[in-house]
Amino acid sequence: MVRRSVLTMTALRGRNWDLIPKSLIPRYYSTPASSPRSPDSCAAATDDILLDESTVSATTGAEMLPTLLRPRVVVYDGVCHLCHTGVKWVIKADKDKKIKFCCLQSKAAEPYMRVCGVDKEDVLRRFLFIEGPGLYHQGSTAALRVLSHLPLPYSVLSTLMIVPTPLRDAAYDYVAKRRYDWFGKHEDCLVLKETELLERFIDWEELLERSRKQF
Repeated sequence: MVRRSVLTMTALRGRNWDLIPKSLIPRYYSTPASSPRSPDSCAAATDDILLDESTVSATTGAEMLPTLLRPRVVVYDGVCHLCHTGVKWVIKADKDKKIKFCCLQSKAAEPYMRVCGVDKEDVLRRFLFIEGPGLYHQGSTAALRVLSHLPLPYSVLSTLMIVPTPLRDAAYDYVAKRRYDWFGKHEDCLVLKETELLERFIDWEELLERSRKQF
């Protein structure tokens, strides 16, 4: 796997696409999916997902932006106390470490938002879950899809998907709009205070550097 990753990165730098193993090139993330694929097909996706060539070209000029994206990533409001509490709960329940996280306030979140066609304001309203190639969710659906990847008994909660989306999102939006008033917010990503959680964050290097500067 390491050899494949090195080969892939070498090919990306030189744009020699013929060197990239075909198994590492799934469907592109270029646009939001209009008809989501089944969870089984998403689970089979590789852990390193190549952007299409135009997206790679657009990101290579930006400092610290990765050329590879990963599946099952939660992009959330890192300064929100309620959001951070939810992330910690998922980390504790996710014994198999399937779900990864990224603070909205990190530069590493930018390519994930770009390929999903959303911006920071969208994610502040409803957190983002990139489940696999061309498949992402926001709001209540994102929360339930995250739960579906957790072991029993937590995954049973994903059956709430049968509740009509407008009703679920109405409840989600009601709490989301008031979360700062009810639970408060911090000046920077709260995970910086709990660096033992950073192993589950794709932006851990960026966060660790910020933590060192603060202390």
